[in-house]
Amino acid sequence: MSSPLKLPKQSKQSVSRPTIIQLIKYEWRLLLVAVQFLTRLPVPSFTNYDPQWLHQSSRHFPAVGLLVGLLCAGVFWLGSVLFTPLIAAVISTAFGIRLTGAFHEDGLADSCDGLGGGLTRELTLTIMKDSRLGTYGVLGLVSVLLLKITLLASMPPSVAIVALIIGHTASRLLCISLLALLPYGGELEHAKAKPMAQQLTLLQGVLSSGWLLLAGILVMAIFPSGIQQIGLNQWLLALLLALIATDHMRRLLRRRLDGYTGDGLGATQQLSEVATYMGIAVSVPFV
Repeated sequence: MSSPLKLPKQSKQSVSRPTIIQLIKYEWRLLLVAVQFLTRLPVPSFTNYDPQWLHQSSRHFPAVGLLVGLLCAGVFWLGSVLFTPLIAAVISTAFGIRLTGAFHEDGLADSCDGLGGGLTRELTLTIMKDSRLGTYGVLGLVSVLLLKITLLASMPPSVAIVALIIGHTASRLLCISLLALLPYGGELEHAKAKPMAQQLTLLQGVLSSGWLLLAGILVMAIFPSGIQQIGLNQWLLALLLALIATDHMRRLLRRRLDGYTGDGLGATQQLSEVATYMGIAVSVPFV
């Protein structure tokens, strides 16, 4: 009998995997893209820019929140040394608006106008795309700004500094959670940032929480006096209120728009930030 036909062994092609250094450089690039997208801070120019980077950079939005929170906290501290806590709260809030180009505040105002005045999905999206500001937008924006300022001014300066750092970081983490929980609900051809209309995976959202952990470590190391003045019940209440605000926006966007929009994400960030301040600022005897 003839021996069975032997097939030649196929050589396994070696697949090159990125090194740790390459991965770090790539994530650093995504972080810079996130900073460029969410703030007015200057960043180095990119060569061979890939629009997909913007979508991937969303996992670093909490890092931008941490950066903005640290800068706003520094301004609040300086303002509280030179002036009263109320003036410090106004200055730091105005500084944060200038730093981000009112990016999230614009989303809040547009969401209030659209969700408040639109009876149908199509009309709601049309109103949200309109650059003009309506009554709902003005009232919503003024209410949130007044709440921010008065809540920060009511806290001891060291507590307000901690609240700013944690609030800015946590609110952006909760904001991007909608990327994993909802589909895109706007009109893709009119999206302000089309790559952001792609969903964030749940795993990426979980990994993004590492930036909030880093924020907690920083405030414990740099501002221990502020941490000591905030009770466990206040932290739990801040978390609960922030989650309630985020879930409210999730259900509202799902019901009215069948998903999230860029403006809806901005509104979620603003509401969850204020909710965090409310939990931290609540009087100790109450909790």
